[in-house]
Amino acid sequence: MDQGVLTPIALFTEAGAVAKAVMVILVAASMWCWILIIEGAWSVMQLKRAVSAARLGGSPGGGGKGDLLSPLLSAGREAASLTIPGETAGEARLRITEAMNRAGQKLLTRIQGGLPNLAVIASVAPFIGLFGTVWGIMTSFAGIAEAKDTSLAVVAPGIAEALAATAIGLAAAIPAAVGYNRIGAALARAGQELSHLLEERAIIIAAPEAAPRNQAARKQPEAK
Repeated sequence: MDQGVLTPIALFTEAGAVAKAVMVILVAASMWCWILIIEGAWSVMQLKRAVSAARLGGSPGGGGKGDLLSPLLSAGREAASLTIPGETAGEARLRITEAMNRAGQKLLTRIQGGLPNLAVIASVAPFIGLFGTVWGIMTSFAGIAEAKDTSLAVVAPGIAEALAATAIGLAAAIPAAVGYNRIGAALARAGQELSHLLEERAIIIAAPEAAPRNQAARKQPEAK
């Protein structure tokens, strides 16, 4: 048997239409997987840096990495600017915290981006590769029936297609599964740190608003 048949390019060119379609889909999924992994890792790193800069510098939104958190602080200030009659300082602080957390959830949703797609690739790619494997074995049996020969020269092309589809499917699924779990865990930790930061900022933002409410509460008994 010609050894050139075992090269990846020769396997693709000699494969049938179905096997070629399976290989193209899996290669595209593998490339997309790495793009999503790089994008997700970069976004999580940017969020961690923004939270760290906010804790160290004390003013996220003053430029640089902290600008990622500016919409969250703006949401808190906007909530603090609202005056609700009869609202206590604790209720105002809770309302400000909830407004910032809602903005934070939007940020986390945007940062996770293609993370769910990694889960799809990790779960679907092996089955696509399995389909290619089964199709390659069927091709081998068809070749045996047509040639009425069970020699390696007849069986090898179909078996090679089957193994190639399996290998490419695993090459797409394994990085996707690892990337999904690692990036998901890192994003969860970063989200927890962001939640703690927002609670601290809510207290700071609500503090100037609490003073007028406390003064008004003191003046009411004096007026009586």
